[in-house]
Amino acid sequence: MLPRHLTLIAICCLSLGATAAEDDTLSRDALFGDDLPQPRSKDAGNGVKGFVQFEGARTTPDPAHWSKLRTRADLSSNGKLGSDLKWKLGARIDYDFAYGINDFYNPDVEKNQRWDIQLRENYVDFSAGNWDFRLGRQHVVWGEMVGLFFADVVSARDMREFILPEFDQLRTPQWAARAEYFVDDIHAELLWIPVATVDNIGKPGAEYFPHQPVAPGFKAQYLPEQRRSGNAADNMNYGARISTLKSGWDVSAFYYRSTDSNATFYRNIDLPSQTFIYQARHDRIHQYGGTLAKDFGDIVWKAEGVYTRGRSFTSLNPQDSDGVVRQNTLDWATGLDFTLPAESRLNIQIFQRQYFGFNEDIISDKRENGYSLLLNTKVVPNWEAQALFISSLNRTDWLFRPRVTWNFQRNWRWVFGADVFNGPTTGLFGRYDQQDRVYSEVRFSF
Repeated sequence: MLPRHLTLIAICCLSLGATAAEDDTLSRDALFGDDLPQPRSKDAGNGVKGFVQFEGARTTPDPAHWSKLRTRADLSSNGKLGSDLKWKLGARIDYDFAYGINDFYNPDVEKNQRWDIQLRENYVDFSAGNWDFRLGRQHVVWGEMVGLFFADVVSARDMREFILPEFDQLRTPQWAARAEYFVDDIHAELLWIPVATVDNIGKPGAEYFPHQPVAPGFKAQYLPEQRRSGNAADNMNYGARISTLKSGWDVSAFYYRSTDSNATFYRNIDLPSQTFIYQARHDRIHQYGGTLAKDFGDIVWKAEGVYTRGRSFTSLNPQDSDGVVRQNTLDWATGLDFTLPAESRLNIQIFQRQYFGFNEDIISDKRENGYSLLLNTKVVPNWEAQALFISSLNRTDWLFRPRVTWNFQRNWRWVFGADVFNGPTTGLFGRYDQQDRVYSEVRFSF
């Protein structure tokens, strides 16, 4: 497996999350993410809402080619049945013309990425006293860093486009039962996921498939991904989280036992055919973590950390029987978000992964450090510019993402941008050094 240490660095290029709340108390709807206008009638929905978007991207290194010509429709509806029962239905449909107009990709990739129909959030909510319950396919967001997935351990992600899509498009819902308890300033949460959804990494040969290291003179073969199945107790995910908001300090702690949403690539070596044979699998892991946030007016400070037990990492030692070694890790991050004049915003973050019982055969250093800088400003009315730089401090490995957004009509936006990668082939960004691209998106929201 390529270095997981930079997975932490990468996710910061996603869209910014909400700032810390100003009040000492949170509504239940806000905590569930449902602080939206409710339907007028007792059992009617709010109608269909969402967006339709066309996205085009052209990979610029030789051979230059269209890597995305996708039309996406994201639709949802929500409402109430009675006074205490809410519901939401959602789906997303994609068709990518890029896989029909050229022969750059193999048939497995074309089949995997040309069409996609995905259920989004589909759930019911109900209450009983101080308890709120949600049953169905849902997002569960525990992390509070700006765009980072440190403590957001429950979310699975669609990684077929690496970490380049917007945060709300990257995250994949889980089928889950969730109970939340509210008393005074305390919010407690229990979570059960009978069958976990894991990251979608796509197929070998895709633009952003996480190809694994291969020794000179050898080739790579990828077996079908091995996913845990069934509803046995050792395949279920479950966790608990408790948080409080007191005098402007937002503090939480959690425990999560799960099938890792990230894929670990186990390896065999066939010497006669000089082939590295890889198979993506998902380890069973324990995670203990917490978050901290404080709003100081025009500055918001956030920090979080997660200790993970049971995750495996790629070994570069050819004598290793399965090509991975187990390492416990501590990931932490801290950042400041500044509100600047002229409708501008600056975000600065630093983060680290530390390995315990460090094995020198893995790709990472014992302590992997990184930082991100993001500047967003409104240039003129309806025009917004943003530049993001994410880098490792251990090596030259970075991603640069400039973009401009034109809100040219109500409910319409047009985005122009570029994604530039640099670094060694074993780096999270450097392995995509030949996937630099320019792109544009046109979206109509309703």
